[in-house]
Amino acid sequence: MRLSRRALLAATTAAASLPSAAAAAERTDRLRTGFERLAADGYSVLEGQKVGIVTNPTGVTRTVRHIVDVMHADERVNLRAVFGPEHGFRGTAQAGGSEGRYDDPATGLPVYDTYLKSGQPLADIFTASGVDTVVFDIQDAGARFYTYIWTLFDCMEAAALAGKRFVVLDRPNPVTGRAAQGPVLHMEFSTFVGRRPVSQAHGMTVAELARLFNGEFLTTPVPLETVRMSGWKRSSFYDAWGLPWVPPSPNMPTPDTALVYSGTCLFEGTNLSEGRGTTRPFELLGAEGIDRRWAEAAEALGLPGVHFREAYFAPTFSKFQGKTVGGVQIHIHDRAAYDPVRTGIALLVTAKKVWSGFAWRPDNWIDKLTGNTRVRMLIDAGASADEVVADWQQELSAFRRTRREYLLYT
Repeated sequence: MRLSRRALLAATTAAASLPSAAAAAERTDRLRTGFERLAADGYSVLEGQKVGIVTNPTGVTRTVRHIVDVMHADERVNLRAVFGPEHGFRGTAQAGGSEGRYDDPATGLPVYDTYLKSGQPLADIFTASGVDTVVFDIQDAGARFYTYIWTLFDCMEAAALAGKRFVVLDRPNPVTGRAAQGPVLHMEFSTFVGRRPVSQAHGMTVAELARLFNGEFLTTPVPLETVRMSGWKRSSFYDAWGLPWVPPSPNMPTPDTALVYSGTCLFEGTNLSEGRGTTRPFELLGAEGIDRRWAEAAEALGLPGVHFREAYFAPTFSKFQGKTVGGVQIHIHDRAAYDPVRTGIALLVTAKKVWSGFAWRPDNWIDKLTGNTRVRMLIDAGASADEVVADWQQELSAFRRTRREYLLYT
């Protein structure tokens, strides 16, 4: 008998509760990740199942031991396969790359490559692996165009096609879960940097996103269970929890990077450097021919929580490799007041005004990142940052109402 969508969502909310005795023993002032709660509960959610896991280097314990190594060594878990996303399971590949199919030297487990695979081809990989349950545990960065959440979506869709269970182990949103911000993607711009109508900064955890995907976007919902965190507060930043930060990708080195990323990643859609090839990707922005006037124009806006410094840098790879360029460095002094998306838009607007060489990428990649043509067209028409931000508010309000139904934490 097929479960209704409502029944699946109800099961998701109630799934993976700890026994009452264990719950009573938990400290209320310490965050426990989904994996920590799974292990504390004796892996009961996975009992009797042949398990495969979608993960990358961020799938670690508090003592930075990889959960694949932990689960493989535990006789209570029948771990059969690992599924590697972009950059690979062990993280050896750069942006736009993966590790391919191989056997993991540490565990002997088969590692399957999921990068750029979706639908029936990905379902066939799940079937070939012989697993009953697919587990997902990857640290997100909080932005719609950070591709691991669409790896989650693709894997959920494929698991439904293959008749597999799906379990999501939750981790914190590093930039808080306070609010959704930015434009909502229009479906004609659906790509791997945005499959479905989600706001640019979603303000959700991966488990909450999984519930949203299952309830709103999957044609056939997957049998979904989420192992929630305990002790997480929506208002807290990543460094509040004492968890180790493992870069989810090579250009996301610190939680500070994640804080600016949902706004300044928009510079990937321009001819300016977004700071790749520096020690401060997405915090340093610039191009040949830019001088102090950009930082001065941005600072004059008085944006909350942030200052802009005139900066010069020489990327070691990517745009302007080996050349010294001028631009700005973002310095956040009040994280709670800082709005990354509004700041990103303001930087685009001011860059276009002060630098005659400003140009969008010829393929209009900016439209894929923002999820629409409106941002590009308004900036080209001379709109202010506030006018651009005002343009998406109605769609954002609608998404916020939808999002509210799927939140797991108050």
